[in-house]
Amino acid sequence: MTGSGVLRLVGTVLPAGEQQELHLSGGLVVDRPTAADVSTVHTGGWIVPGLVDAHCHIGLDQHGGVDEEVQEQQAIADREAGALLVRDAGSPVDTRWIDERADLPKIIRAGRHIARSKRYIRNYGWEIEPDELVAYVEQEARRGDGWVKLVGDWIDRDAGDLTPCWPAEALNAAIARAHELGARVTAHVFGEHALPDLLAAGIDCLEHGTGIEPGLLSEMAERQVAVVPTMIQLENFPQYADQAAAKFPVYSAHMRDLYERRLHRLRDAFEAGVPVYAGTDAGGVLGHGLVAQEVQALTEIGMSGEQALAAGSWAARAWLGAPSELRPGDPADLVVYDEDPRANPAVLTHPRLIALRGNVVFSR
Repeated sequence: MTGSGVLRLVGTVLPAGEQQELHLSGGLVVDRPTAADVSTVHTGGWIVPGLVDAHCHIGLDQHGGVDEEVQEQQAIADREAGALLVRDAGSPVDTRWIDERADLPKIIRAGRHIARSKRYIRNYGWEIEPDELVAYVEQEARRGDGWVKLVGDWIDRDAGDLTPCWPAEALNAAIARAHELGARVTAHVFGEHALPDLLAAGIDCLEHGTGIEPGLLSEMAERQVAVVPTMIQLENFPQYADQAAAKFPVYSAHMRDLYERRLHRLRDAFEAGVPVYAGTDAGGVLGHGLVAQEVQALTEIGMSGEQALAAGSWAARAWLGAPSELRPGDPADLVVYDEDPRANPAVLTHPRLIALRGNVVFSR
């Protein structure tokens, strides 16, 4: 659904919380026109800058890469949940064709996962040895949109537990090279043991972060090393533990312990000043379109409704380098709700209207 000329909306615009008129034209928020064909498309409610899924995988399912038809379905599911900006945290396929579609979310890519040989999910990432890490980081930095994704730890079947995937010297060289190329580096990490070397090497972000211990928090807060905890994905830890119990009992017990400590550890990180953002980890075992549930889940670690919403909207946008408020000249990407989502995060699952690049793509 699109409007002709200039589209007009009236409502309480967040994060400012002020009643405003917004005018959309040419894909952007514009100043109030003095003479134009203006169509009012909505009045009332709360208007939020488009939601952000800061950890998803368009182009991936539990078996590996998917074709363009499935990629489109995944992108549409994210869009209809209000996620109009996504950080794709690793995909084995080329999704650049989506950039040509004005009706699909904007993707910020991290290239393809970089994993240790035989230490990750089959068909997901490059599986390499430490002496190849710098070269692959260079490659994925050029393929991505300012991000590179490492697999920082995974089960080591010889050890029977999570262990770090990379020696410190390899991490130091690879992350330094990524920074030279202007890319930030994030890492999948479930456990405790990989974190000191990742932080010492200058990592910019941690995915999941269930192993963060108190001694790391001051450095993370000082350097503003972000965490995307993927709260919905963490609910699968007991299942992973059950599946591994017979063959890898130490790993199974470790995953249960990480699950039991998750809320406490993530709450400590947030309260210490570590930036936390909303990401679903959709595209592996999880379906797309879950960003509203992820934002709600962030309240379980002590975030207020407003802080959780910021982590899945304007604060996440600013962190990813995108315009974070609906000011003239900003992309006209927004979601309208009937109730204040800061006071009632549950309303995020029921958007009233979604506009992407100035066009109404959903209206209830």
